[in-house]
Amino acid sequence: MTSPNGGTARPAVLPNLLGLGPRAERRRRALPASILRLPTIGVDIGGTKVIAGVVDGEGRVIDRIRTETPDKSKSPRVVEDVIVDLVLQLADKHDVHAVGVGAAGWVDADRSRVLFAPHLNWRNEPLQEALSERLRFPVVVENDANAAAWAEWRFGAGRGEDHMVMITLGTGIGGAVVRDGYVDRGKYGLAGEFGHMQVVPGGHRCPCGNRGCWEQYSSGNALVREARELVAEESPVVQPLLARAGGTPSGITGPLVTEAARDGDPVAVELLYEVGRWLGVGIANLAAALDPGRFVVGGGVSEAGDLLLGPAQDAFRRTLTGRGFRPEATVVHAALGNEAGLVGAADLARQVARRFRTIKRHRIERATTPR
Repeated sequence: MTSPNGGTARPAVLPNLLGLGPRAERRRRALPASILRLPTIGVDIGGTKVIAGVVDGEGRVIDRIRTETPDKSKSPRVVEDVIVDLVLQLADKHDVHAVGVGAAGWVDADRSRVLFAPHLNWRNEPLQEALSERLRFPVVVENDANAAAWAEWRFGAGRGEDHMVMITLGTGIGGAVVRDGYVDRGKYGLAGEFGHMQVVPGGHRCPCGNRGCWEQYSSGNALVREARELVAEESPVVQPLLARAGGTPSGITGPLVTEAARDGDPVAVELLYEVGRWLGVGIANLAAALDPGRFVVGGGVSEAGDLLLGPAQDAFRRTLTGRGFRPEATVVHAALGNEAGLVGAADLARQVARRFRTIKRHRIERATTPR
């Protein structure tokens, strides 16, 4: 069997359902096979695009649609309308049973409210209730990094690891922890904001209000800022990169720097090396605090591959506390690419759909059993 991208299909991993221990696993084994294969919809809401897709029980996206994200000045209802429209388009073509929504922002521990979303006008927004009322499906709301981490643990680079940390490198840094078959969301649902660990006291100002946050040194924004600063200093070494950007600093983007590095541009390679070095330093700090078995690095910036991960792995080994006297976590590239958030949100929704179907079946059985 082959996957949509031509590779070997990913085998389904059987999770510890909702992190409830062996009893939950026994319940999972008792579920009918049809419930284990329920198709569900995942919705991934980013700063520029909203993607919805139907995902099967093995993590394969079998249909998808995409639209632009409404401007963050628009009301929450406008974004809700977009989600509902995409879900209903897919539900018209597929027999789906639940919806998972992954959003870039803070989601409360109950996974019902978006407390804050930087790219949207969501402030303590009761998204789960609003969507459930309109869609008549079970709905799960999840932080996008948590959803991506779950997908990698279930179907991707985290398979087989019982303690995994995911780092998502985009314009900033997000992250998540999957431990013993469940997403560790923290007391208030806000765990995984790794990008705002302080690594350089008094360093670059961060939009969060602090200085020296990790994402100011290892992210897409950091990569672009450093390249444009070289242009501002009129450094001759950056001229080939500037020419590639059409001669304007605003044309320098993260993907452009990555493309230039792949083509051998020495400045682009050096810029990615620095981002990777800081990535490794931050991962070493996380290893000291969390001691996982595997770090999975995803997000758009990670598409630079070994140009980024090579320096990160070297810096991690050099910086790790107790190096030489302790086991070292592996640092690997994510396997699912930009579909991870969508797949993870859909699979987390599948857990709810399973419970919903099982409860409904039990109610029918009780109603039809002769007394």
